[in-house]
Amino acid sequence: MAQTPAFPAAATAPILLFDSGVGGLSVLEALRGLRPDAPVIYAADNAGLPYGEKTEAEIAARVAGLLGRMTERLRPRLVCIACNTASTIALAMVRDVLEVPIVGTVPAIKPAAALTTTGVIGLLGTAATIRQGYVDRLEAEFARDKTLLRFAAPELVSAAEARLRGEPVDPAVFARAAAGLRDQPGGERIDTVVLACTHFPLVAAELGAAFGPGVRFVDGAAGIARRIASLTAGQAFARTAPDLALFTRDGPDLAALGPSLAARGLERVAVF
Repeated sequence: MAQTPAFPAAATAPILLFDSGVGGLSVLEALRGLRPDAPVIYAADNAGLPYGEKTEAEIAARVAGLLGRMTERLRPRLVCIACNTASTIALAMVRDVLEVPIVGTVPAIKPAAALTTTGVIGLLGTAATIRQGYVDRLEAEFARDKTLLRFAAPELVSAAEARLRGEPVDPAVFARAAAGLRDQPGGERIDTVVLACTHFPLVAAELGAAFGPGVRFVDGAAGIARRIASLTAGQAFARTAPDLALFTRDGPDLAALGPSLAARGLERVAVF
C-alpha cells in the first residue's frame, strides 16, 4: 500500500495528515489511539474545499502540487492522504512524485460486505468519489454478490465543517442523505452504510438518527491508523512542540475551529 522509506526518519519528523478540510480529524482520532507519541501535522486545504465538486484533473494537480511543496518544507516521515476523493483520484500520481511513504484512503466496501446481513450496502460520498472507477473495482472485488447503492451527499461535508465550528446544522441535511439511499430500489433493505468521506464519521450520530435503528456505519479510519502504525513500527518518536494544524487559507473560521482542534491535540494553528 505504501512505499518503503528511502532513509530512516528522525525522531522529530512528523506524520503529515492531509485533507481538504477537517474530515481527516476522524483519521487523526484513530491514529492517536495507536501512536499517541507521534508528532503530527494536520494539513487542511480549506482554500480548495470542497474537492468533491471539482474535476479529476483539478484535484490531481492541486493535491500533487500542495503535497510536493509541503513535504519539501515540512519533511514528514510519512504522508497520509486522509481524504477519499483525493486518494481515489491522485494517490498514484502522488506516489510517483514523492519520496516518502504514502498512505491513502479508500471506501470501506470490503468490511461493509463482510458485515451486511441483508446484502444491501449504502455508500455515501462526494460526487467525485462515487463516480470513480476505483469504487467500481472495489465493488467488483469485494461486493460482487451484494447490492451497493451510492449517493453523493456533499451537504454532509459542510455539515461536518459547521459542527466542528460549533454551529447548528439543520437535521434536514441528514434526512436528505438517508433518503438519497433509502429511496433507491432496494434501499429499504440497507443495513450497512459506507461513509466514503472522512468528514462523514464526524456526523455519524446525526446520520444514525436519520437512518434509524438497525443500520451500522463503516469507515476506513481504523484501518488507516493501523497501516500507519505498521509502516512506522520500530521508529522513534519525539514531540518537541505541540502538534500543528496547517491551513491553506486564513479566515474567521480558523478561530471557530480552535476548540475542536485543541481537543484533538492540535494546539498550534498556522497558514501554509
